[in-house]
Amino acid sequence: MAEKEILPFGDPVLRKKAKPVEELTPKMLRILDDMVDTLYAEEGRAGLAAPQIGILRRMIVMDCGEGLIELINPEILEIQGEQIGPEACLSYPGFTGIVERADYVKIKTLTRSGEWMELEGHDYLARCIQHEIDHLNGILFIDHVKEGQLYREQTKQKADLIQALKLSLK
Repeated sequence: MAEKEILPFGDPVLRKKAKPVEELTPKMLRILDDMVDTLYAEEGRAGLAAPQIGILRRMIVMDCGEGLIELINPEILEIQGEQIGPEACLSYPGFTGIVERADYVKIKTLTRSGEWMELEGHDYLARCIQHEIDHLNGILFIDHVKEGQLYREQTKQKADLIQALKLSLK
């Protein structure tokens, strides 16, 4: 198990759709373990999708304050409501954007042991789930940010959304 490098915005892998995990092999489980190590390598990290470490497989690890959650081939079954709030991304360090998301989400996912389960999330957990599933589909949080709602974390100054989007398409 090892911490992996997180791909920065502009890396073309972040814009590709991840493929389903066909079989939970020891290699896939090692990747999950590496993702967990990477997630917990620094404080304050909420979620990590496999494409962020260069692996185009539908796997996510998250800890949105309720303990470790591992998602394999997650599928959204239901969404309801709406919430508007700040989001950041490990692949976009230093930026925060205001994003509209569903307030409730219900998903189906494989567990590490290969069993299907359903998971429901409200509020922040719902936001985290949607953000990470977006990564599996080549969608980045800045794709949801409206002009004038992207900020530099350090200075709280507005950042140029158009420039950030251009950088993410390289």
